[in-house]
Amino acid sequence: WVSIMSGIKGRKCKKIVILLTVSQDNLLFFICRSSREDTCPLSMARLLKKSSTMSPQSAESQSQLCSPRVNIMFMKTHKTASSTILNVLFRFGEKHKLKFAFPDGRNDFFYPSPFLCSQVKDYRPGECFNIVCNHMRFDHQEVSKLLPLDAVYVTILRDPVDLFESSFHYYHRAVPLTWRLSGENKLEEFLNNPQAFYSPEAYNSFYLKNLLFFDFGLDNNLEADDPRVMRDIHNLSKHFHLVLIAEYFEESLILLKDLLCWSIDDILYFKLNARRSSSVSRLNPEMKAKALQWNGADWRLYQHFNATFWARVEAYGRERMKREVNQLRRRNAEMKAVCIEGGEAVGAQKIEDGRFRPWQPVGESSILGYNLKKDTDPKFKTICEKMVTPEIEYLSNLGVSLWLTRLWGWLKDTIY
Repeated sequence: WVSIMSGIKGRKCKKIVILLTVSQDNLLFFICRSSREDTCPLSMARLLKKSSTMSPQSAESQSQLCSPRVNIMFMKTHKTASSTILNVLFRFGEKHKLKFAFPDGRNDFFYPSPFLCSQVKDYRPGECFNIVCNHMRFDHQEVSKLLPLDAVYVTILRDPVDLFESSFHYYHRAVPLTWRLSGENKLEEFLNNPQAFYSPEAYNSFYLKNLLFFDFGLDNNLEADDPRVMRDIHNLSKHFHLVLIAEYFEESLILLKDLLCWSIDDILYFKLNARRSSSVSRLNPEMKAKALQWNGADWRLYQHFNATFWARVEAYGRERMKREVNQLRRRNAEMKAVCIEGGEAVGAQKIEDGRFRPWQPVGESSILGYNLKKDTDPKFKTICEKMVTPEIEYLSNLGVSLWLTRLWGWLKDTIY
């Protein structure tokens, strides 16, 4: 796979110019045909056609071997433990010198705008990438232009009640309609009368209703019984090879390892971007029911892919899964003993090295991070540092300009 990756690096298609004096409909048709030429899959098809010298027998025998998959689309959803998955992908891609499709000037692809290839840093039509993994509003047709046809599409979901609670805590100060919430328990006040503090057209309102549906580029204002909800869910299932479940994070990583043909060391992790427990609102059964009703489309999405997830676990084998999870826990515990001062995450104000201090929500410092041991064995120092590095810092280390993100961070911290 290394030789294949060196072959696609820097590939791009020839530009096609068409001069026509025909009707508007025909012109549009020819422009669409022209743009199809400028995609990674077509570039790869031409490359493979030129370089293919392998006999049918040898191609068949090679396909039976398990080789690490390197072409990956990770649809990073909000408040789903996706930052921890991102760190795993950053480390794997950096280790193997893979090519990331990164945003330019910020840490997301101009979210909440729908994803466009032109949002990728230094994008050239027809160029191929290995990994796409930053926040975006998903558009499969656009994303597929960046990756070879063998790319693996993965995403992660979370129970909509917990996701809504987390999203409300993290983003509600960025949603002006919620500024009118005056009670002690703003989340409960919102759920008792959500329509009073929500409008589909209002600024940043998408953070507070069916956020998963919105992230996937779907209509987050559909009611759960709208037939378009299940239609959209079935369409999504055609695009994603694996949907992880945050509540079963270790099992999810084992399935991911199996799908990608990676090693156990490739999926080691420390939990990133987690909140201190005292900031989490405990919803009673009545409030949970209201949160589910308000996020009904997300609930149907979660139910569907939770069922497919456990079908995958059954196919993998329960006993085999148990053994693999135990091995992952042992290796994570070993790395924590080697790397982490005190063995646990700490509040942002207690993090000594600014490189490891995570981004905080507006007006709060509730996101935890880590201190590294000062006497870490030199042979583990680099991997320890990478495993605790938050997303923003890691992106900078990988050469991404984040001037817009850092400007917003400065304004946020200055104003609040």
